[in-house]
Amino acid sequence: MSEAMLVILALWFFALFLGPPIWLTMALAGSIFVLHQGFPGVVIAQQEVGAVNSFTFVAAPLFILMGNIMNSAGITRRIFDFAAACTAWMKGGLAQANIVGSVIFAGTSGSAIADAGGIGTLEIKAMQDEGYDVETAAAITAASATIGPIIPPSIPMIIYGVYAEVSVGGLFLGGVVPGLLMALALMVLVRIVAVRKGFPVHPFPGFAGLWQAFCDAFFALMTPVILFAGMLSGIFTPTEAAAIATLYALILGLFVYRDFSLRDLPRLVLETVETTGVVVALVMAAKLLAWCLAIARIPQFAGEWITSLTVNPLVYFLIVNILLLIVGCFMEALAAMLILVPILVPVAMKLGIDPVQFGVVFVLNLMIGTITPPVGVVLYVVSNIARVPFERMSRAIWPYLIPLLAVLAAISLWPPLTTWLPGLILR
Repeated sequence: MSEAMLVILALWFFALFLGPPIWLTMALAGSIFVLHQGFPGVVIAQQEVGAVNSFTFVAAPLFILMGNIMNSAGITRRIFDFAAACTAWMKGGLAQANIVGSVIFAGTSGSAIADAGGIGTLEIKAMQDEGYDVETAAAITAASATIGPIIPPSIPMIIYGVYAEVSVGGLFLGGVVPGLLMALALMVLVRIVAVRKGFPVHPFPGFAGLWQAFCDAFFALMTPVILFAGMLSGIFTPTEAAAIATLYALILGLFVYRDFSLRDLPRLVLETVETTGVVVALVMAAKLLAWCLAIARIPQFAGEWITSLTVNPLVYFLIVNILLLIVGCFMEALAAMLILVPILVPVAMKLGIDPVQFGVVFVLNLMIGTITPPVGVVLYVVSNIARVPFERMSRAIWPYLIPLLAVLAAISLWPPLTTWLPGLILR
């Protein structure tokens, strides 16, 4: 049985390079194994439907819809204006505002693509108008967008938590400190680059100007506060938080800022359905393939092989980080997660690695992959927004990988960076 699965996996891996959708190749590989082994065909439907039959999974499309509404309702513009007011006095103030804005927006969208395509559009235009070269503006925007799925809420962490059976609330809290460290590390690098390239600096806008920017963005800034307060107090679950945050964004757009019309809602719902459809197809196909792998005992064999190499958690983290960074260069993050979770997570649990720490490390690895060529999806999004050839974007992004890799090393080596906050609040 395992030999047949290995042959099917080899054929599936070869098929990836022919260009068909990944979800389709995974579904075909799983279906072929089921039929080849003589299992009833209904198993295919049971595994695929069971993959999305989860209350927690409902949070993903709701957060996607919320991000779409916020982009359309001018909420992201107010967030960026406030970030710019806070950092204008720094050397390269708009570049720093780019990072601060991504941190704030991360507490509302949960998606690197939403960050890059939403607030990133405003950031790149503002930086270009200020005289920044377009490659630098685009590279900083792409790098800061990776913060989005690390600071809660996070769509990748929701999917990881459901798929790996890890507390989504624990993963959310575990991402707070690493997300802030990513922002700090990027800001330090931007400061160095700003001095070297002579980025512009503006006088401090004064407390009156800062207060005005805060007031304009106040209700937008309350979105992550409401999410955190509700989840930490136990008033609502992460899924209910997604529904409440979506309703809150809708109220802001319609009645507070009045930059949103109900006529826009059908279009945004359709965009959300399209995005969610891709995610659902991947999750369903991956669940079927993961079941086949489990039946064929591939994860057990892989675990035994890895543990024969080392039983040291730090060495295992090194192996996992290298593997995920390489995979992230060639495969979309969600697909890579769904394929590798059933193989890598059991070994981590066997070695006594905290599931929250491993989950945050796993997601951060794949988010770095979204800005590395040749298949960095965020890099493509930013390249299109900035109208910079992908080859030039690929060269411009390399310096900004250094602080992100430094944070990845830190959270791999020191578990409290990811486990302290969940342990403090959820104990």
